[in-house]
Amino acid sequence: MKKCLILALVLAVFGVTLPGYDQAAQAAYDGPKLKFRVAHTTPPGNHITLAFEKFKELVEAKSGKKIRVQIFPNAILGSDRVLMEGAQKGSLEMAVSSTPNMANFSPLYQVFDLPYITSPAKQKQFYAAMDHGPLADYFHKVANDIGLEPIMYAEYGYRNFVSIKRPINGISDLAGLKMRTTDSAVEVEVAKILKMNPTPVAWGETYTALQQGTVDGEGNTFPHMYGAKHHEVLKYAATTYHNYGMQVMMANKAWWDKLPPAAQQIIREAAAEALTYQREVLYPKNEAEAREGFIKAGITIIDLNEAQLEEFRKATRPVWDKFKDVLPAELVQMVLDTQK
Repeated sequence: MKKCLILALVLAVFGVTLPGYDQAAQAAYDGPKLKFRVAHTTPPGNHITLAFEKFKELVEAKSGKKIRVQIFPNAILGSDRVLMEGAQKGSLEMAVSSTPNMANFSPLYQVFDLPYITSPAKQKQFYAAMDHGPLADYFHKVANDIGLEPIMYAEYGYRNFVSIKRPINGISDLAGLKMRTTDSAVEVEVAKILKMNPTPVAWGETYTALQQGTVDGEGNTFPHMYGAKHHEVLKYAATTYHNYGMQVMMANKAWWDKLPPAAQQIIREAAAEALTYQREVLYPKNEAEAREGFIKAGITIIDLNEAQLEEFRKATRPVWDKFKDVLPAELVQMVLDTQK
């Protein structure tokens, strides 16, 4: 009995509940039986994949299994863009896309792609604004305007530049590389200003593009690349931390609006608890494992010092000016306010 109580208390710290300790929630849900699908592109074992699996577990536990969730991971049903288009049209109840790829639906999501607009040191302030603050309200309306309902801003992490060609000790080492990017215009512009050749490639095709030399590198998180086995072909990495991304889980708005309030509440609660668990437990563990996996695979990781990072910040700052007409000044300021 003592062991069970201790386990329940530990999990509660991270926002996680066990089915046996969720009896009140189960009893409280007296709505209809439901089943919905969530599709995403993240590979098995990744902290993002595990977060959505936790979400499924919590929804089903809180509803006494009257609400069932079917997860389609690893781009089984298509790319970020294809999945989110499915959610828009209603052929999928929920889909997940990285924030850069959400630029296909609204250019406003590109604000997070601005180089160095956020930093790991101020992450807690950013979370607060994105979860319940002004940024949450702002992007709730943005999503609704394109037929979507935001459910969960899952952690993605900070991107680093990697290469199959040469070590990355500084900006000059990136010049001339064919760099895989998403469809984000900001990401493309960052590659250009660093004198790389931007090459938009769908995530599911990136491994082959690296393997065949169609691209020389990419900018992504260590866990995302490691989970997709990119370490098998990569040779060099640098901790540039040049931008931050999220994996946005969206519901079809028309479908969401028809759900009983009790079902919506359970889904919201499950998403919030799964997100806390991901940020505090899954992500740090996966980040460390992925980095160690890179090293074991023989990849040379160069940890840039503050002076080197400042060089990147100054070099990429003009990118901001190129998007003044696309990204409202008040939106940019809201993100900057989280860094104070």
